[in-house]
Amino acid sequence: MRFHRKYVFAMSALAFTLFISYEMPLLAENLPEPVMGGKLVYAIPGNPDTLDPQMTSGTLTFQCVKSVYDTLVEADQRGNIIPALAESWDLSQDELTLSLHLRQGVKFHNGDTLTAADVKASFERLLSDESRSPHKTKFELINAIEIPDHTTVRLILSRPYAPLLRNLAGGAASILPRRAIQEGHEFSTHPIGTGPFVFKEWIRDDRISYTKFSDYWQNGRPYLDELEMKVVVEPTTQLMGLKVGEFDSIHVVESHTVPQFDKDPTIKLFIHQTALALVLAMNHARPPLETLLVRRAIAHAIDRRALLDIAYNGGRTIEAFIDASSPYFLDQPEAYSYDPRQAKALLAESGYADGFDITLTLPQNYAPHVNAGNMVQNMLQQIGIRAKIELVDWPTWIGQVYYGKNYDMTIIGHTGHLDPDGRLSGEFAYTNYHNPDMLDAIQQAAAASRPEERTSLYAKIQRMMTEDAMMVFIGTPQGLRGMRSNVYGFRMSYALDTPDFRETFIVKE
Repeated sequence: MRFHRKYVFAMSALAFTLFISYEMPLLAENLPEPVMGGKLVYAIPGNPDTLDPQMTSGTLTFQCVKSVYDTLVEADQRGNIIPALAESWDLSQDELTLSLHLRQGVKFHNGDTLTAADVKASFERLLSDESRSPHKTKFELINAIEIPDHTTVRLILSRPYAPLLRNLAGGAASILPRRAIQEGHEFSTHPIGTGPFVFKEWIRDDRISYTKFSDYWQNGRPYLDELEMKVVVEPTTQLMGLKVGEFDSIHVVESHTVPQFDKDPTIKLFIHQTALALVLAMNHARPPLETLLVRRAIAHAIDRRALLDIAYNGGRTIEAFIDASSPYFLDQPEAYSYDPRQAKALLAESGYADGFDITLTLPQNYAPHVNAGNMVQNMLQQIGIRAKIELVDWPTWIGQVYYGKNYDMTIIGHTGHLDPDGRLSGEFAYTNYHNPDMLDAIQQAAAASRPEERTSLYAKIQRMMTEDAMMVFIGTPQGLRGMRSNVYGFRMSYALDTPDFRETFIVKE
């Protein structure tokens, strides 16, 4: 398969257009008067691996439980931390005690009233020895949790940790009811929170259904009566369903279908800046990927610009494990330019002049990753590396690749975080990459309170990742969601790439 430069140029132009469109404030959407009631059907590309927000790193899970749970704090559309279940908070002078003051009268879906004991139980569950949560490292510096009264929680740290407040706004910090935890409730299939929607049922390979929570603490929200996440694997099927009104919004819009939104007045495009880090990950425990020269050869063999523009929706290339939307992003434009000749030379120098065989494991529910995988297969073939593509469903990918580390190479998009430490504190463990100096720098950055010190340390970390060819860092793409023209108030949570339906409403056509 060949990818014509004319087509790549056209897609680059599209990416530029999308960037300009995003810069036109989406918050300035000309909204009609909100309408109460109705049901919104949102098409998603597959089943989540679980509905337990503490026990997953899957973006799809967080997208499916965002409406069920609340966190102590949250980020507004500009990334500022604002109150949620906690009305206010204060940090001690020594930066070791964060005191949070809870909103009163908040109800869980099971009828319980939120207290400080629920917050304590939620974090003790996440941090327990029995917990398999991939998010432990974000909260492991919590040395003790004190609850002096029903509405006050004190998080006592073993050392200063700058990202803590922003980590409390992430989905892993969702607050669960203590009584349900004590009763051994199965949150993986039946989530219970304080959020705007109550979980109703999950029929695998079909749908996840929710109903409005009438006792939600934000008065007048949500507007919708019902919400349904409909499992639809194929992007073309999602788009067809959107056009005929079967779906109100769709998760996946492929770049080549964008012109159809201009031609059809019944549908519209929602454009947002993601905080994703798209990567071609390599397992450093698998020969010959443990060899630096081999990884550098692969990095030079990949046309990252073409991948972004053709397989994804355009965007900005990255050279390390921090997305291009982050204020800590370090632009390294000269790193690993597309150069097949240099790639071949590095392979020969490493002792693999004739190439080698390798398996590229991809999540089949995500068409962009599969499309990118086909392109990568072609690019690697040009330098003699014979890549076999293995397609697996999303839960299998999570179990086999992310947790099991049983793979050679994979392509995936790492969801956004409100602080770089959320991604750097363990999210790349599945690559079996180890660099003690870099880990020390990550800890130093997390403890630093001055922004300029953190900026310097994160720049150092990114250079280390680039030097080690830790992965092939592809880029941060634009986000496209499709929806019916009568859907208003749709939002994506800042940096976390999860839909927020609290303000969404539907006007009758």
